[in-house]
Amino acid sequence: MEALFRELATGILARIQAGEVLLLYLDGENSDFVRFNRNAIRQAGHVRQQRLSLSLIDGKRQTTAAFNLCGHLSRDLDQAGSTLRRMREQLPFLPEDPYLQYATVPENTLQRSKNTLPAASDAVTAILDTAQGLDLVGLWSSGEMAHGFANSLGQFNWYCNHSFNFDWSVYQHGDKAVKQNHAGFEWRQKVLDEKIDHARETLPLLSQTARTIEPGRYRVYLTPGAMNELMGLLGWGGFSLKSHRTAQTPLLGMIREGTTLGAQVNLRENHTAGLVPPFTRAGFIKPGQVDLIHAGIYRECLANPRSASEYGLPVNCDIETPQSLEITGGDLPNDGILQALDTGIFLSNLWYSNFSDRNHCRITGMTRFASLWVENGRIVAPLNVMRFDETLYNILGENLIALTQDTEHIFDASTYERRSESSSRLPGALVEDFNLTL
Repeated sequence: MEALFRELATGILARIQAGEVLLLYLDGENSDFVRFNRNAIRQAGHVRQQRLSLSLIDGKRQTTAAFNLCGHLSRDLDQAGSTLRRMREQLPFLPEDPYLQYATVPENTLQRSKNTLPAASDAVTAILDTAQGLDLVGLWSSGEMAHGFANSLGQFNWYCNHSFNFDWSVYQHGDKAVKQNHAGFEWRQKVLDEKIDHARETLPLLSQTARTIEPGRYRVYLTPGAMNELMGLLGWGGFSLKSHRTAQTPLLGMIREGTTLGAQVNLRENHTAGLVPPFTRAGFIKPGQVDLIHAGIYRECLANPRSASEYGLPVNCDIETPQSLEITGGDLPNDGILQALDTGIFLSNLWYSNFSDRNHCRITGMTRFASLWVENGRIVAPLNVMRFDETLYNILGENLIALTQDTEHIFDASTYERRSESSSRLPGALVEDFNLTL
């Protein structure tokens, strides 16, 4: 992909006219997909695709277009040439954009990851062997993800990684299941074995009669998977510069009233540890990290080129939604979670989350799959599904008891149009007085 993009960029950039600036951006993937049902392969496929985006700029006017590459250089150049001509015809009729911003000082980068992943067929065989006798349902995706940038000012950037994501559930009966995720850049069979062994141990508990408890406030443990559901919702405007300046952020209390979270809470966007490239579609090089919340205090916003131009701040992202969010771990060891929970609820997963009061960062949703009742540090029964309604200022603030030492790297399993590149690395959280409403 890199060689084709270099040749394409050279050929296309040679066609620009005086006064024009052209930005090129490539999204590419070479991915395997396998769907599982009842611990058998239900569907398997391979996707190889590359999409080229063009931005033609003249002064403060900009027009954009994109098309899929066929991989044949001369045909792709012909397509790019005809696309560029149409863009040039449109440009004079467009209004000027006062906040248009792109990188004007060339900064070249090159980052290629080494592929250490097993072949998809080998990984699938290992999964099927390890999960023998289980009703496993899930999606495996793996392969190369690539991005390239080039402009008429002489800049060239390339980034590619090789990653895998196995998003899966093991069912007991009906909707009773254990849901987990295994993802990363290096395949570790031991981790998969441990996760599936945990599912085997949990399944018999789910066959017991589910307990119903009264609505109220309970001591709970939120797994990294449950935390990921909450953080995904918080990312919807929670760290956006535009949302902050227009008072549409759910963290309004933190930026206007000085509300803080627990001192052990540190959130950052880590551009060096996720799937996304270290450069933006406008050619800006991202900082390695953006400290969003440090020691419970709000520090920085995510600022894309347009918002950065409007509000006079440096560019530090491509989109103002976290794509590689991290929460640093705490001091709770994984083997001490149940003992620390004592009596309360082990919340494996949450879903159907939404804001019940966005301005006060209050979130509602449902428990899902293996929610378990714990007494004296021992799991005694599964719980029926319940609704929660709680503010993040309680969950990660005054009601936060501890965060786990270990964190889990969770990849978004979405495959709409292409493999998602959003990810998070999160600890589990022990919380008191968590509000369950019905």
